Amino acid sequence: MTTLIKTNCPRDCYDGCGIVVERRDDGRLRVLGDPTHPTARGKLCSKCAVAYNGVWQDPRARLQFPLRRVGRRGGDDFVRISWDEALTTIAARMRDAIAERGAGSILHTHYSGTLSLIGYLFANRLFNFLGASEVDPDSVCNAAGHVAWTLQFGTSIQGFDPRTVRDAACVLVWGANPSHSAPHAHEHWLGEAPGKVVVVDPLRTETAAAADLHLQPRPGTDAALAFSLLHCLRADGHFDDAFIAAHTLGFDEVLPDIERATSAWGEAQTGVPAADIRAAAALYDAGPSLLWCGQGLQRQATGGNVMRAVGLLPALTGNVGKPGTGFYYLNVTPLFAGIDLGWLGGAGLAREEVRKVSHMALAEALEDPEDFRVFFAWNTNPLASAPEQARLRAALNRSNLFTVCCDLFMTDTARHADIVLPAASFLEYDDITFSYFHLLMGAQSKAAEPLGEALPNAEIFRRLARALELDEPALHESDAALIETMMAQMNLGFDFAELQRRGHVFLDEAPVQWFTERHFDTPSGRIEIASEQAEAMGLPRTPQAWSDAPPAAGRFRFLTPASKWRMNDSYANDAHIGERSGPAALHLNPDDASRLGVREGGSVEVFNERGELRLVARVDAAVPVGTVVAYKGRWPSLEANHRNVNFLHVARTADMGGSTSVHSTEVGVRPV
Repeated sequence: MTTLIKTNCPRDCYDGCGIVVERRDDGRLRVLGDPTHPTARGKLCSKCAVAYNGVWQDPRARLQFPLRRVGRRGGDDFVRISWDEALTTIAARMRDAIAERGAGSILHTHYSGTLSLIGYLFANRLFNFLGASEVDPDSVCNAAGHVAWTLQFGTSIQGFDPRTVRDAACVLVWGANPSHSAPHAHEHWLGEAPGKVVVVDPLRTETAAAADLHLQPRPGTDAALAFSLLHCLRADGHFDDAFIAAHTLGFDEVLPDIERATSAWGEAQTGVPAADIRAAAALYDAGPSLLWCGQGLQRQATGGNVMRAVGLLPALTGNVGKPGTGFYYLNVTPLFAGIDLGWLGGAGLAREEVRKVSHMALAEALEDPEDFRVFFAWNTNPLASAPEQARLRAALNRSNLFTVCCDLFMTDTARHADIVLPAASFLEYDDITFSYFHLLMGAQSKAAEPLGEALPNAEIFRRLARALELDEPALHESDAALIETMMAQMNLGFDFAELQRRGHVFLDEAPVQWFTERHFDTPSGRIEIASEQAEAMGLPRTPQAWSDAPPAAGRFRFLTPASKWRMNDSYANDAHIGERSGPAALHLNPDDASRLGVREGGSVEVFNERGELRLVARVDAAVPVGTVVAYKGRWPSLEANHRNVNFLHVARTADMGGSTSVHSTEVGVRPV
């Protein structure tokens, strides 16, 4: 007999797919796409379908018991201990750190290992209550874009309802690769869009290849391309003068730069043919048009400026607040559903401002023996995802740093921990999920008992609060109570059991149209093209028509985008995914390969001031001249040289938000 359980994928992905779990009498699970889910349509993406039926259920791969390190950091010498010993040890070290250096000497880092709401946020309650320091989660991903569009539009977390695509004559996808990061949106949403699709991406991705028009700018020239498109739009009479006058601030300050940015100038700056710039402007100005800015777009030195420049397109054409129009970076759907995320994460428990550390400064911060004494890594694997990998690894070897890692697997970070705590997977506890593209909320339903003694994230930190003898009620609230409160906040008219039965729910049956009143949550209530807030932050008042200089002779722009087979650094340890994706590779243009004497399948060394990385060469016409590409997501410990692409990632912050500028990294390449 087989029992069917509806749940939802909590991975860091735009799609937010529905899942059906077939649970057999012998306890085995088969994880499939939910045929009733509007995104999944009965099929999971290739990577989730493999991993959820593979390593996620493999007791040989999963952490099942608390462990204590008995050998060198970075090695495999651990012994099993009880939960009581693990939590007592951790609590004692935390008390010592607080007594000696204050609670700020405890630093925790977390991100999107799971995006189910309790698993993602509840642990913050303990750290906020204590007054611990935090690694700013978004600084490794999308902080620059959030700052930029909050300055410009008053929000970066409220875009368009994807269902309004039915009214759009054009969809402009800029710096996103749905074919890897949102495969169902690539196949269904874009594939079935009635309007024209324009993609801006330095790489000819599967999404770009399927588009009606692909603009392939040289990396670092997106802002210049945006201004050139604006020039063409204005020259053809497609600026919305009434909208500009009533709902924007500072247009006159950018007009001279727009007037100078002809399509010929745009071609010289970006490498995109002038005719293609004019063609893209014609498709966008036909309107109504949607703009999707990807998170990869702003992972460069001037990423915030790029977002402000691209954001001028809807602002100056009036593609705002009408059916088929809008601009999208992220939709934080739980907020619109009514869930109080501050309450869930315990923001009100913090008695003073939390000290934040950028991921770009993590290695440096952990090096200081007088600063941090306890380091927690949960829901993330910084030794795979953070920059300056060698430096961070050395910092984690510091003798007076006590490290705790909470994870499903023995990651690189876990190997450097003093105590490792086994976390339950999303198949093993109830929670609530969401999509940050589609306006969907979902049930995460327990389909099996946790392996061994693994525990859900929230339960781990409830038990740690007890070990610390903390009696604050918010630190001990049960998952069931949290879910009940969230269901009440959403006011859906039914309980969690009914959500589990349905699997998912849209916020509204009809597509939502935002900004219909043309009011924006900025100081002026308008779209702030010129921003006094930006000026006060030491930034230009207005977006600039900048473009990065090409790399010097012998150097390449090094892009490390999302992999088709991995999700950030999830799934790297699934053997079947490893087989299908093959060895770590460097993709380079045929002309560059010929000039360097590199052959398909040969070995190449990629190098910069951080060191060198050996990869297999892939001669790839989808990559532009002067650029090389290596897809992210591999674990260093599973690679022959114990390094992944972040070994070469120089920790320079972008122009806004202390954010990553990983896509501005430059390297040399030589055949081995």
